[in-house]
Amino acid sequence: MSSHPDDSVVTPSPTALTPRSAPLPPSALTLRSTPPSQIPHPTHHLSPFPDDFVVPAFSTAEPGDGQRWSTWPAATPTERGPRPWPDWLVTSAAAVDTELGVVKSGKEADLFLIDRTVPDDVELGPLDGSRSVLLAAKRYRGPEQSDFHRSSQYREGRRTRNTRDGRAMARGSSHGRRVQAGLWAAAEFDALGRMHALGLPVPYPVQISGTEVLMEFVGDVTAAAPRLAQTRADGADLWPLFEQVAEIVLELARAGFAHGDLSAYNLLVHEGRVVVIDVPQLVDVASNPQGAELLERDCRNVCE
Repeated sequence: MSSHPDDSVVTPSPTALTPRSAPLPPSALTLRSTPPSQIPHPTHHLSPFPDDFVVPAFSTAEPGDGQRWSTWPAATPTERGPRPWPDWLVTSAAAVDTELGVVKSGKEADLFLIDRTVPDDVELGPLDGSRSVLLAAKRYRGPEQSDFHRSSQYREGRRTRNTRDGRAMARGSSHGRRVQAGLWAAAEFDALGRMHALGLPVPYPVQISGTEVLMEFVGDVTAAAPRLAQTRADGADLWPLFEQVAEIVLELARAGFAHGDLSAYNLLVHEGRVVVIDVPQLVDVASNPQGAELLERDCRNVCE
């Protein structure tokens, strides 16, 4: 069974597990007209499938209650995390997602713990990654469950291509709030990817599906990593954590960004390492009229 972003439950059809067809790459289509000197050596592999194609695998197991087939095979390349993919990532089409419970409930979204595992009767292929991993699924609520009070100051400098959606968001209608929920999920996935590319400590963004963002789970098997505000470190023990946070803020600023809502409540501490979370409002300091002010506020909040 599979959870849809609108909280309805649907059962995947067999066709949902069938890999979508992909066009041949230009090199394969034009090979006959290529000069002989430029023809690849026969040992070179000319695959008709894109790099993100998921080889189908089959299992005798069927998802039970609270389970669904992995959503990875249905994701497009732009809906998956940046390459190179981590070694711990599960990419097999036979993987099953099992919902283990709620990690945290917030005003705009809920965070769920997901176990993504390939059944034992499936032999892993060279592109399938690991067999099992714990993931965090952040699900933004629709208009029926949330008013989305996040300040509009974070959206300044951003534009939506659909003018109808833009007007609906400005009015605050149900459709507008539904669109905004999807935009916040997309903004978080994009921000995580940007920060990961900068080498900043954030949960690796695994994939996005509608209003759900799947990401690396920061913690261990027994519990999620505590927030900086929850740690009992003080004095000399806090100094290395403060240095890490300062470097995070500086690296973001060098790249032209501010977290926009940084505090000790959206910084995790895991094995002595600070990890930044809750980043959908990542601010472009240059394009947002309040960018510099938000950057200064980040500094003040953390220092206080």
